[in-house]
Amino acid sequence: MKPPVCDSPFDVAFWLLHRATEDGEYLQPQKLQRMLYLAQAYYGVASQGQKLMPCVFVTTALGPVEPSTWRAFERGRPNIDFQPVPQTQRHFLDSLWRRFGSHSVDYLTRTTVSHPPYQDALATGARAEIPFDSMVAYYGRRPDDRDGSSLAEGDLPGAGDGRTAPALENVIRPEVMRSHKGKPVNVRRWMPTKRAGSPPGDGGKE
Repeated sequence: MKPPVCDSPFDVAFWLLHRATEDGEYLQPQKLQRMLYLAQAYYGVASQGQKLMPCVFVTTALGPVEPSTWRAFERGRPNIDFQPVPQTQRHFLDSLWRRFGSHSVDYLTRTTVSHPPYQDALATGARAEIPFDSMVAYYGRRPDDRDGSSLAEGDLPGAGDGRTAPALENVIRPEVMRSHKGKPVNVRRWMPTKRAGSPPGDGGKE
């Protein structure tokens, strides 16, 4: 497995706090935890198994949390050093914020705790680690594999309604760049892909 992209979960936490401030929102500690959890899960899907942050998430009565940042932010913004999120991951986090940031902490909690990675870990006891592999497997499932349910773009599942999490393509917005003629072009440069049958070293070129 490749090493995580960021040095610490605090790097991502402070990026999310700054992004929320840009939208005029105070990011509560619990909502920050749900966003960190979703960031780790969906980045793992997008990168085919690479972690965004070197951390684990555990079950609590309030929902999934990353213990270090939870303890540090529990009583307010801590005075610690952090590193900027790499440029190539900022578009990913901005897309994630645009997709989930408008939802309340109660809504995000109801949905994440109803999903199998959290439920399966909780069944083993409190403070159980939620395996990263199970997060990637669940949030990376294709729409036609999601328990026979359909999820319209723009929906976020509620607890107990039989729906599952949005697919990656309904979470991450294509990056818009300009051609040499000034026309918008959608790209996903941050998201690695593999072409089946490509011989080693050809870079997937046609």
